[in-house]
Amino acid sequence: MLTAGMNQSAVRRVNTSVILRVLAVSAGPRKLTELAGQTGLSRRTIELILESLVEAGWVAELDRVPISGSAGRPARRYELRAERALLAAVRITTVDASAVVADVRGRVLGRAHRPLRAYKDPPTTLDDAADLVLEALDDAGGSVDRLRAGAIAAGGAIDDEGVVRRLVHTTRWEGVHLPDELGRRIPVPWFADNDTNLGALAESWRGVAGDHDNVVWAVLGNRAGLGILIRGAVHRGLDGAAGEIVEAPSLSVDSVEDRPVAGLTSPLPAQRALALARFEAARAGDAAALAEVDELVENIASILTTLSWTVAPSLIVLGGGLEDAADMLLPRVRTALRDARTPAVELRATALGHDAPLVGAVKLALDRMDIELFGPLVPVD
Repeated sequence: MLTAGMNQSAVRRVNTSVILRVLAVSAGPRKLTELAGQTGLSRRTIELILESLVEAGWVAELDRVPISGSAGRPARRYELRAERALLAAVRITTVDASAVVADVRGRVLGRAHRPLRAYKDPPTTLDDAADLVLEALDDAGGSVDRLRAGAIAAGGAIDDEGVVRRLVHTTRWEGVHLPDELGRRIPVPWFADNDTNLGALAESWRGVAGDHDNVVWAVLGNRAGLGILIRGAVHRGLDGAAGEIVEAPSLSVDSVEDRPVAGLTSPLPAQRALALARFEAARAGDAAALAEVDELVENIASILTTLSWTVAPSLIVLGGGLEDAADMLLPRVRTALRDARTPAVELRATALGHDAPLVGAVKLALDRMDIELFGPLVPVD
């Protein structure tokens, strides 16, 4: 840990943040010895910080449980009071927006959803997004004073600072600084990223990609985009453009967007319902529906073949609605990739459903938390 040049107060704040972060991502209580091993801090430093955090109500010291067969004193165990701080996540599509409020372990406590009044008017849409966060807070039984940070999942090329650099079909959002805009409406730190990037991040955290480091989360159909993880980290590329394949005419991502089956990835409920009906017809042997499915599979396999020889991930996850027809798509796409002699990329369907970008937004806020987002300033003795 680099603390050279810091004064004592700054060092204490950094060390407190490190301990809070370890407790936040731990599946259960942690002993002092475990915290020392994970943080690299001395036992005495950890004890002093934990005393302050327990007094402030951020951490609970659990009752000591004797170890069977051991004559020694039971170990002291500590657990984060996850309900003490809340995180918000908002997802904006072209037609609606959703918000969740979660504790710092990522457990969703409240939700809200509504159609957007005017997607191409950013101020109105961001007003709607802020209102949804407040609704989700109310649904969670929380309040703004417990909200520590939030993150936004949206379409388009979004750079590292959360600025929309490019968005297909409209220029109205270009240059909008999403974190600043939400921060004006709800004054906590905000972060932002592309929704497919956050889908990939969610899949690695809570979905089917926990055993892979190089992952692509793919939405292909009526909507098209890729979220890319390299060595476990989101790859945004120049100005956040990585994965925005809808802007690449040579990939022909739009060649099937008007087919009913491609509506699996549409934000419009009517289009999704029609797509699901076409897949049901295909399952029943309808020749026309099967031909539509084969055309979609050909399109997906063509894009994934290119992806397999460029990014070469070890896992590709189909999401954004494709998971609703995984029984038909996965075996057909796998066969097409084998026939194309691609590298042996594994193919799975998301287990997170339409929540994936929201779960990823919670993880983004959690990953970027520090003591100013997440806990009290611990005074120096």
